[in-house]
Amino acid sequence: MTISLLFGVHAHQPVGNFPAVIDDAHIRCYGMFLRVMERYPQFRFSVHFSGWLLDVLFERFPDDLARLAAMTRRGQVEWFGSGDCEPVLAAIPHRDRVSQIATLSDKIEQRFGTRPSGAWLTERVWESSVVPALVETGIRYVAVDDYHFLCAGEDGARLDSFYTTEEDGRCLDLFPISEAARYRLPFSPAAEAVAWLEDLARAGQRAAIYFDDIEKFGIWPETYEWVFEKGWLTQFVEGVLASKLIRTETFADYHARESTRGIVYLPTTSYIEMNEWTLPAPRAAAYHALVEAEKAAGRFEAHKPFLRGGIWRNFMSRYPEANWMHKRMLDASGRLAALPAAQRSPALQEHLHRAQANDAYWHGLFGGLYLPHLRRAVWNNLLALEAGLARLAPPPALATDDIDQDGNLEAALRNDQLQAFMRDDGHASLVELSSLALAHNFGDTLRAYAEAYHAKIDQSQSAHAAHDAGDGIASAHDRIAFLHAIEAADAAPDTRPRGIFLECTVGAGGTPVPVDSYRADARPGSWIAAGADWRIEKTYSLDAASLTVAFRAEGRQLPALLETELNLALPSCDGFGGRYVLADGSIPGGFGDPLHSDRLQTLTLDDSELRGALQLETSQPVQLEARPHRTVSQSEAGFEKIMQAVCITLRWPPVAGQEQRITLRVRPAS
Repeated sequence: MTISLLFGVHAHQPVGNFPAVIDDAHIRCYGMFLRVMERYPQFRFSVHFSGWLLDVLFERFPDDLARLAAMTRRGQVEWFGSGDCEPVLAAIPHRDRVSQIATLSDKIEQRFGTRPSGAWLTERVWESSVVPALVETGIRYVAVDDYHFLCAGEDGARLDSFYTTEEDGRCLDLFPISEAARYRLPFSPAAEAVAWLEDLARAGQRAAIYFDDIEKFGIWPETYEWVFEKGWLTQFVEGVLASKLIRTETFADYHARESTRGIVYLPTTSYIEMNEWTLPAPRAAAYHALVEAEKAAGRFEAHKPFLRGGIWRNFMSRYPEANWMHKRMLDASGRLAALPAAQRSPALQEHLHRAQANDAYWHGLFGGLYLPHLRRAVWNNLLALEAGLARLAPPPALATDDIDQDGNLEAALRNDQLQAFMRDDGHASLVELSSLALAHNFGDTLRAYAEAYHAKIDQSQSAHAAHDAGDGIASAHDRIAFLHAIEAADAAPDTRPRGIFLECTVGAGGTPVPVDSYRADARPGSWIAAGADWRIEKTYSLDAASLTVAFRAEGRQLPALLETELNLALPSCDGFGGRYVLADGSIPGGFGDPLHSDRLQTLTLDDSELRGALQLETSQPVQLEARPHRTVSQSEAGFEKIMQAVCITLRWPPVAGQEQRITLRVRPAS
């Protein structure tokens, strides 16, 4: 008996990723993979490219895309669809699911002459609510992990073909991706992988179902040498084609030939590693310990379906910054949908699609929440969309609502150039300060969080010993590496949010005490905090491209100093184009350098990537301290320190009845 090898690869780069990263990915992986597969027309396989990446590759590497088109025409390649900009479909409204899926299907049909019947689910996040949108857009089947089926109580021995599910009477077929295949290909030697497939055939298995990231074939650590220089992919393809027990097939052909194994209803889940990443650090550590204990006891495979961790949406409750971005995106989506159809232009729709790209909304080995340039891409598109919406249907100049559903109201000040959002959480700081002209959010930073993997920091070198060619290579899930020298203290979590205008009082002893008792005043943008014998009033106002915050202190026992902290996100926080400029034009350093001044009234934050600058002005001289705010995170490449924001602290001795004004002025590039 032969086994059908359903082999699929998924290619994606985040919206806003650096061109050099995409070029490197194509040179080391996408192009190499296509050139190898082109030589073997009888090896049939399926591909999914996210729409944004596809656009970039068509522009930068047209010859290789022509190869892919030729392989499609000769029937070697089947295309899978999905959301155009790789959203997690479950996290966006139904109307946007439909438009995202239809946009990519249209793009594939126009460029490759075929319309997808199958779809890739971003991060294999399954919620049954996505079924209607998939069916409505012509999708007949999707691929999800076999783990999803195990969690539904299905027998692992029967996960060798597709099943059927339904939602609201609409049916969709589901292929279970083999976890065993995901961990073997391409990490075990090619001959062993082929022999494993042949053993499955001898055991009577109908299909071996593989669909996973193409980046494993050249981009993950060690894989370029292994897959291409040492010939793994060529050896595997030739071994499969030479086998009398294996035949390659597209999902489409297999689906047309076979019947469903029956009805199934899957729980809300993703792949098993994701379910751990969604948990807060203490829970993630406890979950990981439980999994390791089950493995040590030899019970893990039997108990795995019952050790489920969290779900993808937990990232919104775990990281307020992701939640704020997500809820602001949902609000913009609703505003766009409320426009008359004639005003909903393709350009506005494209900005919304790009703002829904999944990568910046979550964190794990492959998630991009910690990466400022990926969050910035979401904000760039979201604010470009809002600038367009404001011209068609201007929002109110002042509005109050609990936008992110965290139990605290946000007050929004808006004009035609700036948007400032204050949160009524006791701190009364800005959670967002956005320039519509620059499509940039200066409040887009990330506080330092405790992460379960920080426990590995004391391991000074990779726990993975090098493998020789006969032993295969390690998966990114099993590697520990360090891109930067990191001490445990570098990963200390923040105790306060990273907002703009966070105050402390400083007594004679010099110890800062957070001011966290602000309450909204009746006047728009005004907040009041009070102590035993002091009172601070803070008032925000917008004027064209300037935000001014006025502080007034009253009382008989004022603190020795009042200080406010501004965490300002700028594009070159994680690059080389940012510098401080003093009033006399001198440059004391870059954003990554510390800066101190005892008497300062003007400071310009100049950023070559911003297309503008941010100027800070104070009505009276202040003491200034500036330092980089960095976080410690882990990716497939290893541990790294990433600069999230410029942290500026201003201090001055308050005088009863005297007002101190601090102005942030956005200036376009000259």
